[in-house]
Amino acid sequence: MKTACAVLFFLPLIGHAADVVDFADLPPTATVAQALAQHPMVKAAEAGVSVAEASKDRLVAGPHEFTLRMEGQRRREVSTDVNYNEQVVGIERGIRLPGKSATDAALGQAGINQAEYAFGDARHETSRLLLKSWFNWQREWATAQEWQAQAGILRRQHEVAKKRVTLGDAARLEALQAEAQLTQAEAQQAQAETMARLAANEFTQQFPGIALPTAPQPGKPQPPPAMSDAWLEKLRAHNHELLTAAAASKRQQLIAQRTDAERLPDPTLGVRVSRERDGQERLFGLQLTIPLPGAGRAAASRVELAGVNVAAAREAQVKTKVDTEAQRTLIEAQAAYAQWERLVAVAARMAENAQLLDKAWRLGEGQFADLQFARRQAGEAQLAAVRAQLDANESRYKVLLDAHELWVLDAHDHEDEPGAEKPAH
Repeated sequence: MKTACAVLFFLPLIGHAADVVDFADLPPTATVAQALAQHPMVKAAEAGVSVAEASKDRLVAGPHEFTLRMEGQRRREVSTDVNYNEQVVGIERGIRLPGKSATDAALGQAGINQAEYAFGDARHETSRLLLKSWFNWQREWATAQEWQAQAGILRRQHEVAKKRVTLGDAARLEALQAEAQLTQAEAQQAQAETMARLAANEFTQQFPGIALPTAPQPGKPQPPPAMSDAWLEKLRAHNHELLTAAAASKRQQLIAQRTDAERLPDPTLGVRVSRERDGQERLFGLQLTIPLPGAGRAAASRVELAGVNVAAAREAQVKTKVDTEAQRTLIEAQAAYAQWERLVAVAARMAENAQLLDKAWRLGEGQFADLQFARRQAGEAQLAAVRAQLDANESRYKVLLDAHELWVLDAHDHEDEPGAEKPAH
């Protein structure tokens, strides 16, 4: 039954997925929950919980088992030249000293806690992989669409250039330059389409349960959360890596406690029944065996005590790493949003400049080289703005994901938390 708990862990996640609002530019939440549950990384961590549960059962049961001893011998009495058959039967078992059983149970539970946090960490890391792969595909798809649009504009420009050459209003060089620029754009479009197919294939291989839309609609970026101690504490509280390190430190303390308790060995109690001289004599006895502890047990205790300091140092190191990453994620999200605002403004100006130069060129008042340069700048600016839009969305979603406000990552995530930010959509 305990093994089934790891499987049942996913049921509330899927069941409460409807409580989370779907985002237009992300896969449906229920589909995400199912895809995460089927990912090999998550399933491996789920199996780790089963291993920890079985390990706890082993620790609770204890290391001692009943031992049956049977002995047969033949006695020969020389003076009478009589032989006797004799038998000895005994059963014995080690007795776990008081206190050790409770420590073993606590140690087993600590192992389960650590495995469950590792399970949550695997689910979180898989969610990050899904988010990264999803936006990588959207970036490549958007890039291909932008190059397709640019190729269309340059194709029309090429047609106008050829007509002007035919009418004698422009030199043949302008048509050749327009054709070269169109060919270059078509080559970029083909390359971008290939990258989009590769990104789509990579995503589908990782998450076959999520169907990619035909034409994704990137959402308008929203401002990320402001940097604050409360928000950083929220990110820290939901960080599975930190929780796993804390659980490992606690488990190491219990291991050291249990190893120290083993400096006093468990005694072995046995019962012995013997039948001698063909049953003329019958004996019943109790047997108590007490191992004498040596230097090895004391050394083992010192080893595990030193391990406590190691685990505590690792926990402190992970805490520093988590705090640094949390601040970096927020800073990157804020910078991505600001960069998107700047690049959108730049793209608008560049597009307006290209339109004015195109109108002037069609009226025979502008230089074709200036128009080509303006077209190139406008195309690059528009592409940069689109990619910045996706970068800003991904960065903000990553912040929400780390705070468990994007997708359901734990069974309690559906519960409302006081002061928690509700993600905009």
